[in-house]
Amino acid sequence: MSDAKQTVEQQSGDRAESPDGASARAGEADRSPAETTRQGTHPADEQDAVTRPAVDDASEVEGDLDELVGIAAQRDEYLALAQRTQADFENYRKRVARESASAQERGVAKLAKELLPALDNLDRALEDAGAAVRAPRPDGGAGAQEDPLLAGVRLVRSELSAALARIGIESFSPVGETFDPALHEAMATTQQPPGGAGSGTVVEVYQPGYRLGESIIRPARVVVAA
Repeated sequence: MSDAKQTVEQQSGDRAESPDGASARAGEADRSPAETTRQGTHPADEQDAVTRPAVDDASEVEGDLDELVGIAAQRDEYLALAQRTQADFENYRKRVARESASAQERGVAKLAKELLPALDNLDRALEDAGAAVRAPRPDGGAGAQEDPLLAGVRLVRSELSAALARIGIESFSPVGETFDPALHEAMATTQQPPGGAGSGTVVEVYQPGYRLGESIIRPARVVVAA
């Protein structure tokens, strides 16, 4: 009799279990493995969560560095191009300056060559007039006084020579110098040089030479001691 009563009480106790307990056990039974996993964090997932941002940052930094290297290379290319352009322009400017100076010198030399014959004629006229002035008169008196016209010719000759000197043209008369074929033109030689001049020495100048800087416009025409 007591055993039967105990069995009945146990069954009654099972039926009398609280609804909350039953619901909790039902909820545990119905919960999926994925939900159970989401409630807890796996160590491998934590490592991946830390590693992914670090990798992304490194890739971004590397991309920025590549971009900076490309910009620096482009800058160096533009700088080299600017330097070459500047050097080319400087060379062009110097070449134009040289060509301009050379053209100006050629023009001056050409003008001088046109004027030199007139200077030579003025020199001959002055020399002949000076000889006439210095010559004694037939009555034994002094030579005639210098004609005012001759004085005017002398003044013109002097002004013309000064104008040539202002543009860099100068005359040279190499009496007593050693003959130099680059500067002198030998018109004759003499076997008995005056004053005992040495062989190859310029003893007389027929026409003075003219030069512009280092350029010889006309060599001096001279007589050389043999």
